[in-house]
Amino acid sequence: MPKVSCEECYFRVNLLCALDLGEPCTTFRPAHAELQPPQQLRFVFRQERRTRAAWSFPTAQEQAALHA
Repeated sequence: MPKVSCEECYFRVNLLCALDLGEPCTTFRPAHAELQPPQQLRFVFRQERRTRAAWSFPTAQEQAALHA
């Protein structure tokens, strides 16, 4: 097995390592492309399908007629 160093660690390369050790720690991961997280999905706004409300409040005249 080849000798590894902190300079080859994924966390050190991506400035995620908070340790200052002389040798690789137990969380050592090689800095390869296959360890990159998947790209997040894009957020796309849907077009509004309805141009009018399905219902509306009655007008003042309609309310007065209901209670008259």
